[in-house]
Amino acid sequence: MSAPTHTPGPRVHGASTRLHWWALALPALAFCLLLLLLAGSGQAHAATGEASAILQVTQQILRVVS
Repeated sequence: MSAPTHTPGPRVHGASTRLHWWALALPALAFCLLLLLLAGSGQAHAATGEASAILQVTQQILRVVS
């Protein structure tokens, strides 16, 4: 004998649904950051003998993991 299951449907309060503020802010922020990365890539210079801080941290993490 199996018990009946109840699957709730989507909750709709009235005719319209509202988006949270972050549902629009996060994609817009990601788009702006990617656009800035693309726009700033024309001013990139070749790396000198000195490694950046991000590269040093990444290398240390890779040493610990492996």
